[in-house]
Amino acid sequence: MTIANKYDVIIVGAGPSGSVCANFLGREGHKVLLVDKAKFPRDKTCGDACSGKSIAVLRELGILSDVKKAAHGVNNGVIFSSPKGTILEIRTDSQDGFVCRREILDNIIYKAAKKYVETLEEFTVTDLIKEGNQVVGIVGTDKTGKEMKINANIVVGADGAMSVVAQKVGVFEIDPNHHCLAVRGYYDGVTGMKDVIELHFTKTAIPGYFWIFPYEDGTANVGLGMLTKDVKARNVNLKELMENEITLNPTFKERFKDAKLISEIKGWSLPLGSKIRKQIAGDGWLLLGDAASLIDPFSGEGMGNAMTSGKIAFRTISRALRLGAYSQKILGEYEQEIKNELNKELEMSYLLQRLGKNEFLLNLVIDKAARNPEIRKELTTMIVSEEAKKSFSSPLFYLKLLFS
Repeated sequence: MTIANKYDVIIVGAGPSGSVCANFLGREGHKVLLVDKAKFPRDKTCGDACSGKSIAVLRELGILSDVKKAAHGVNNGVIFSSPKGTILEIRTDSQDGFVCRREILDNIIYKAAKKYVETLEEFTVTDLIKEGNQVVGIVGTDKTGKEMKINANIVVGADGAMSVVAQKVGVFEIDPNHHCLAVRGYYDGVTGMKDVIELHFTKTAIPGYFWIFPYEDGTANVGLGMLTKDVKARNVNLKELMENEITLNPTFKERFKDAKLISEIKGWSLPLGSKIRKQIAGDGWLLLGDAASLIDPFSGEGMGNAMTSGKIAFRTISRALRLGAYSQKILGEYEQEIKNELNKELEMSYLLQRLGKNEFLLNLVIDKAARNPEIRKELTTMIVSEEAKKSFSSPLFYLKLLFS
């Protein structure tokens, strides 16, 4: 394939955020190059759970049916367990969620984008081309080691938690208070699974949580995550902690008695949306998804916000291309749209994350919700509603819990 010298847009990273953005732009006829350091299909270490927000974008792109035809687990709710062992099951009415291996899901989204844009796999971006402060292209090496320079009006960083684009424009940072480390492995033979995801706040995992996400074939994505600050403070080995939950915790010991690990246990990092990068758009560049630090602080789910950011970026980029203007003043509209769309939800999730670090409150909330349908309904509303922050942060809510 011949790569042109100049594009309207170069998107670095062909995961969900980059491929969604490329798809929308390509449909409008813009000249787009989508590059990735991997060769697709490829695995991506993740919990693999997708929210209704992801479903909405997949539906809009016309590829939801392709995902539903592929192997995936159905997610119709969530099971929480408290440090004392109380189980709370919350069912959703939408039946929108699913659990799908990223090797499958990302490839579906990527192949859909390939219909409309040029792609370059096994290409590692090493630097950006700049004219003064203006980003005007990328520098990288192909699979043979050959260096290439490719120009564009706009460069989009959709290259994940360790984003090269974010680093090269000077906005990359790891704040241990707003950054998570996690490990996961695939298991076969875990018993007691339902069509819901499981989040377990065990005594040993707090201030993180242990999860079990079921697939369609009876296998499961099993993992554990914790704030980087707490991992360092406690000198925790997350892999060992997860293995101890499986083999020593009475809640899971029986369920994993005959289970087999069928993959390597891998770790990864998650920049949380409780602190979005200090700047996610500038002169000739934007950041999407994990590169922009948009991961949900409570659940650790990143795909919904990643795909949403790809769609929002498309609108801003499309307008910039029509105007022929690529300054921070124009592209900065994307940053404001992201905040308008996601800030309330991210603030709510951050409050829930902080609750998840308090053993007393976790036991209180889950115990009350498990016994009291009214409290359970209110808690369910709080988890899914942006307006919930107002009541959830109020002392009146906790008084209601204490005396109901």
